[in-house]
Amino acid sequence: MTTINYDRRRACHPEDVKHYDTARLRKEFLVQNLFVKDEINLSYSQYERYILGGAFPVDKTLSLDPIDAIKADYFCQRREVGAINIGGEGVVTVDGNAYPVKKKEAMYIGRGSKSVTFSSKDKNNPAKFYLSSTPAHKEYPTVLVNKDKANVLNLGSLDTSNERTIYQLIVPGIVDSCQLVMGLTELHKGSVWNTMPPHSHDRRMEAYFYFEVPENQVILHLMGEPQETRHLFIKNEEAVFSPEWGIHSAAGTASYSFIWGMGGENLDYTDMDHLKPYDLK
Repeated sequence: MTTINYDRRRACHPEDVKHYDTARLRKEFLVQNLFVKDEINLSYSQYERYILGGAFPVDKTLSLDPIDAIKADYFCQRREVGAINIGGEGVVTVDGNAYPVKKKEAMYIGRGSKSVTFSSKDKNNPAKFYLSSTPAHKEYPTVLVNKDKANVLNLGSLDTSNERTIYQLIVPGIVDSCQLVMGLTELHKGSVWNTMPPHSHDRRMEAYFYFEVPENQVILHLMGEPQETRHLFIKNEEAVFSPEWGIHSAAGTASYSFIWGMGGENLDYTDMDHLKPYDLK
């Protein structure tokens, strides 16, 4: 029996968020303790009914069973799932088909997949699967996506401390999906800003998962409306929900990597409302 823990996150109006203190902001948007040995830990948000979480198989094979919040016979009955491995080599098995998934490779698991399990090839170097899931209206094929299949973007510069490489993994043209879009970004040495200049996108929400944050370093994640910004300090292997009305940007005290996932109205990665840094307040 797989231990699956989850919590629920309600949608918050931006006018209300203006009045949140630090503790309330963290309670509503920050997701911690994603990776617990031999457990799956999930957070269910009312923003696009998005679920994020972590599966950390060490001694056990973990089964992605349905949680009560989705009222389904099996997890992917009406959902699609993206899984990106940030640990040692693992195996994702979907309806009896085993896929070896190396570090920073992704699995897209389509609606209608009845059995989904996660395991590690070496318990001394276990896999860590970061999960994202959105409702799906159509079945699309399950696909393994490695970096060779990814669409790679090199953006920013060292002059503005935002030189980074973006690996688009679950995006149109690479993977067919209903609304889930995922990828990962690696900051180059000496760069600390991501998504700078910042943007928002009213057609979809986003979730960020920060990893490879050096010991004793931290991420300053910016959120809130452009003229009413807020912030959260986030540690290694923690995630944050970013509502559709909020800005998307962050800076670290050292270089790091992060996984981004989106769900909503538009699958077009470039569908962003760009903002000018000096207009932020």
